[in-house]
Amino acid sequence: MNIDGKKLEESFQIKPYINGPVAKSRKANVEGAVRTILKNIGEDPDREGLLKTPDRVARMFDELTSGYHVDPVKMLNGALFSVDYDEMVIVKDIEFHSLCEHHMLPFSGKVHVAYIPNGKVVGLSKIPRIVEMFARRLQVQERMTVQIADFIEEVLQPQGVAVVIEGVHMCMVMRGVKKDGASMVTSAMRGCFRESNKTRAEFMGLIRE
Repeated sequence: MNIDGKKLEESFQIKPYINGPVAKSRKANVEGAVRTILKNIGEDPDREGLLKTPDRVARMFDELTSGYHVDPVKMLNGALFSVDYDEMVIVKDIEFHSLCEHHMLPFSGKVHVAYIPNGKVVGLSKIPRIVEMFARRLQVQERMTVQIADFIEEVLQPQGVAVVIEGVHMCMVMRGVKKDGASMVTSAMRGCFRESNKTRAEFMGLIRE
């Protein structure tokens, strides 16, 4: 199956990473912004403990937002297979860590993904990679859920896709209402998972086992 990389990049805000002067400039800009923040919260960015903090933070954000710069064709090519199988495929309990776009605080949890093939399956390791591609960017959980489902639907064109995400958000635990026992559950159902109560119930039952 040929993958239309350009279409995926445009549909899912993917900009394959380019090294060189642009990357160095981006890193320098982040470092400067971190120094500005440190000064404005009352810190001295030149004291010993903070001297390397701008560099560390810039490298951290490069890692935590790497999902914007994945090459989807390189990630998936060679891992799509023709298989005569039309039952449910589930990968559950995929751990993820992301950043809330509202406060840039972490949220983490588990993702459960299912699809029913329509002549094609994807290599097992690619489902967690798809999750990571969308988790490693500034996110809201609702959008991330939809993006994972839509990406799998676009690439595999299966009979149906289901995604459920359970997340704990530090913006609610560390600040604001400070409810450390609260979690958020979101879902996206496509195709037969949306149309068939039986199929959807089977999926929900299997991820709870």
